[in-house]
Amino acid sequence: MDNEKQYLFDNPKNIQRVLYLLYACCTLLVILDFVIHRHVYHSWENLPIFYPIYGFVGCVILVLIASWMRTFLMRPEGYYDEPEADDNNHSTPTSDDDAVSGHATDAKKDIGDRNVDA
Repeated sequence: MDNEKQYLFDNPKNIQRVLYLLYACCTLLVILDFVIHRHVYHSWENLPIFYPIYGFVGCVILVLIASWMRTFLMRPEGYYDEPEADDNNHSTPTSDDDAVSGHATDAKKDIGDRNVDA
């Protein structure tokens, strides 16, 4: 275990450094918003720190809409699993060798029986 390779973000100090760099970039961009002249089309774009507030509100609205959409788009955990086979209609092979050798012929017949057009 002592010979494991250390990656960049395994050290918590490096994570703190990246976060401080992110905070510094955000602060610099907010300061530059007061300095740089922009050609605006609407009067509300002249408000100080309009674009950071606009971006933050947009992200919050996006998360709220996504959480609301989750209520009707969410499917149960086993939704995409294959349906359970009935014991009366289908027989399942006991091992992979049976399916390959042809001993379980009923299981091979079931492979293509889920055709929508039929």
